[in-house]
Amino acid sequence: VQLQASGGGLVQAGGSLRLSCAASGRAFRSYSMAWFRQAPGKEREFVASIDWGGVGTNYADSVKGRFTVSRDNAKNTGYLQMDSVTPEDTAVYYCAAQLVGDGNWGYWGQGTQVTVSS
Repeated sequence: VQLQASGGGLVQAGGSLRLSCAASGRAFRSYSMAWFRQAPGKEREFVASIDWGGVGTNYADSVKGRFTVSRDNAKNTGYLQMDSVTPEDTAVYYCAAQLVGDGNWGYWGQGTQVTVSS
């Protein structure tokens, strides 16, 4: 599966942004999907994930209650709705996919930059 993230940009603190991850290739519903981010000078960190059916989700504590991960299998697209953003959310955001039954996030899209101004 090939992934392409989009939707990043500049947003003021307290604002909202929605990232998209378009998938092509093998059946999207065969994959769990996740979002990761990497801020300057920091390691890449997990943000959120969603299972193949869109029912099970997980969030990093730092974004819980502010970000919402979702997917539309009919459109082969995953989403990350970011609300109440803070400057600490500034990072390059990546989407990743994991084949159901596999243990690794083996498929990655290119990053999309999110910058939150104070």
